[in-house]
Amino acid sequence: MIVTDPVGPLVQAFFTEHLLQHKRVSPQTVSAYRDAFRLLLHFLHDTTGREPAAVQLADLDSATILAFLQHLEHARRNTIRSRNARLAALRSFFRYVAFREPACLALVTPVLAIPRKRTDHRLVGSLTRPEMDAVLAAPDRTTWTGRRDHALFLTLYNTGARVSEITALRRADVTLIGAPALELHGKGRKERVMPLWARTARVLRPWFAELGDTPGAMAFPNARGRPLTRHGVSHLLAQAVARARASQPSLATKRVSPHVIRHTTAMHLLHAGVDPTVIALWLGHESVETTHIYVEADLTLKEQALARLTPVGPSAGRFKATDTLLGFLSGL
Repeated sequence: MIVTDPVGPLVQAFFTEHLLQHKRVSPQTVSAYRDAFRLLLHFLHDTTGREPAAVQLADLDSATILAFLQHLEHARRNTIRSRNARLAALRSFFRYVAFREPACLALVTPVLAIPRKRTDHRLVGSLTRPEMDAVLAAPDRTTWTGRRDHALFLTLYNTGARVSEITALRRADVTLIGAPALELHGKGRKERVMPLWARTARVLRPWFAELGDTPGAMAFPNARGRPLTRHGVSHLLAQAVARARASQPSLATKRVSPHVIRHTTAMHLLHAGVDPTVIALWLGHESVETTHIYVEADLTLKEQALARLTPVGPSAGRFKATDTLLGFLSGL
């Protein structure tokens, strides 16, 4: 392939061969990369009039990609994080092009040199224990949906699961006999087994009994028995938070998403004295450095550290080294 050939065959091979067969990326990654290319092809059609099937590799030079990234930020009002995520998808494609078509290196290299934009380092948000308890108590458990939502939110809080993990959870992944636990199929095709609190197990047993025995049944289905969507879980949580504000007005100032529940799990484990290394395993982080964001955001730990410091009073004198110490240092 040369730069004047249509880019379509390369894009198709990138998704069907490189991402799905060679790398075996998660469905979430495929969806994110797909959306990046959809936006890029729509942008090219709007700016050049060229139909997506007629786009050539030469049309995707660094100037065009930079213009597309500017369009994302200014016209579509995307955040810098979203802009960087789209750029990551395109850079992955161009690395594949460089591998498959070395003759295109002159076109590919400037695109790969486009830098990620630096973003502000924001502290993670989380809920206090009273706020979390109010959210868990918000669903009306006299109804089928209320019992499901209560079980869903409690399992989210217990496990710190990602929303994609909880929506894919099946009843077969949950063990309630002996030591209660469930198996999560996480990001990057990694699996982890999570222990369940006795409280969570007590809620899940009658909930699963109510669902009945259906092979392959979802743990938290919608009314039609199909998996909940990410947006569906976010909507259900927003409804619960709105009701919980009556007892916890502080929730009115917080943006609560399923990922905030995940942060809340990590912060409460940290407050309970759980080692960050264990929290990293709990959340399915590849590196304990990712979990360090919770230590940075935890005001309680900082206050405890400050309390352990001995205040320096006005009588504290200046340190003076002894002759012996000065002699030791001079001899080094």
